Amino acid sequence: MVTRRSLLAASVAGLGGTAGCAAAPPSLDASDDTPGSRDGADDTARIGFVGDLMLGRSVADRWADHDDPTAVWGTTLPRLRDCDALVGNLECCVSDRGERWPDKVYYFRSPPSFAIPALEAAGGSFVSLANNHVLDYQETALRDTRTHLADAGIARAGAGANADAALEPATFEAGDLTVGAFGLTDQSTAFAATASKPGTAFARLDPAVRETRALVGDILDRVAGRDPDLVVASLHWGPNWATEPRAVHERFGRWLVECGVDVVHGHSAHVLQGVEVYEGRPIIYDAGDFVDDYVSYRDREGVRNKRSALFELVVRDGDPAALDVLPTEIGDETATLAEGEVAEWVRETVAERSAAFGTEVDGVDGERDGGRLRIPLGRE
Repeated sequence: MVTRRSLLAASVAGLGGTAGCAAAPPSLDASDDTPGSRDGADDTARIGFVGDLMLGRSVADRWADHDDPTAVWGTTLPRLRDCDALVGNLECCVSDRGERWPDKVYYFRSPPSFAIPALEAAGGSFVSLANNHVLDYQETALRDTRTHLADAGIARAGAGANADAALEPATFEAGDLTVGAFGLTDQSTAFAATASKPGTAFARLDPAVRETRALVGDILDRVAGRDPDLVVASLHWGPNWATEPRAVHERFGRWLVECGVDVVHGHSAHVLQGVEVYEGRPIIYDAGDFVDDYVSYRDREGVRNKRSALFELVVRDGDPAALDVLPTEIGDETATLAEGEVAEWVRETVAERSAAFGTEVDGVDGERDGGRLRIPLGRE
């Protein structure tokens, strides 16, 4: 039986001292895997991917004392719950404690009494902590964040008590699939974990950097030890408000796929970027923000940071088959399903920004299939 562990091991063995990887792992034989289905009708699973989840500041002020803290998800909640798993970037710490990190401009912290029930209600399966806000309230709040998530059964990776802990991958279930996931960031060098200092899994996200290749090789070796069916890399990279990725990040995302990663989940820019299909695997360069209280940049041409999407990976017989893009928007500190002109803008923008990578899209018609955009992965 071919397992993801053996395929990853072959890729890891090829990392060595060059920027190349062993050949990307072949598709798993459908006879070797029987992933779950939401309705039992077929061997299909859906894994939702969203960008930044900023549950602090005004978002917490609005919803923390509300009768139903899950209202933060607005009309997206049924759709989130319909996924077999949900992945996001937790752009805040979850704690009632801690001292502010010196000399920062923005501080994001969410009370556990709000953030954890909200994440649980949405079906949160994995969150990346590899970002530039998880240490806003220093080590105490980071430790609380990891503990509260663990107690709720929400997998997390990308930050920890030291570099070894920060690099440790996690696993979660999506139907009958086991998914391995890890987080990395190239943001905020001050937050980088060391052998003796807590912090984030920080690296130069460039396949030409020897230290980065070694670090990724170590992570993938750990992932392979979990024997996953799929592998997700969640990356906090690049500058704010950029509508296209840096060339070095394009190279890094493709290199990760060559090394055995099935989904590259990018975030940090606060705006949607394109999706590339590389060797049948999706690279979501930036998923935008799913919920926040940031100032709207609607007047800045081409940015529209309040318009975003829920990305749903369709997995059939253990293999990624398509990526569905469901338009969303943020209004009044609430995530909502987008309609009308906003939904059309999201579909057209994702299609246009993905076209730069030769990505084909289907289902652009707003009246068809709930108005979603479908990106085939060549395995339907």
